[in-house]
Amino acid sequence: MDVIGGKWKALILWALHVEERRFGELRRAVPGISEKMLIQQLREMEARGIVHREVFREVPPKVVYSLTPLGQSLNDALLPLGVWGHDHVEQIAATAPATPGTPDTPDTPGTQDPARPAA
Repeated sequence: MDVIGGKWKALILWALHVEERRFGELRRAVPGISEKMLIQQLREMEARGIVHREVFREVPPKVVYSLTPLGQSLNDALLPLGVWGHDHVEQIAATAPATPGTPDTPDTPGTQDPARPAA
């Protein structure tokens, strides 16, 4: 499970499933990931043989990331999971616990649930 463990690896796999991408394109394709985390995840995936990193000797330097055959087969194995998530997204969202600290959570300090009388 380390191969795809964590928050970002499956998203990176998905971003690379159609075509190779440069670093900046990949960062834009995975919203919320920091540059440092993307570099770390790509290095781990490259070391595992999931991602191929190709450096073009030109000015400015160009680096392109793509899936290896192993990475493509992993992505193919994850596709049914993505379909399942898509098919059940409403049910999953409906049963998800409220996130503490959000304004719509009734027990958040400083907010008032309209169904409860003021204290």
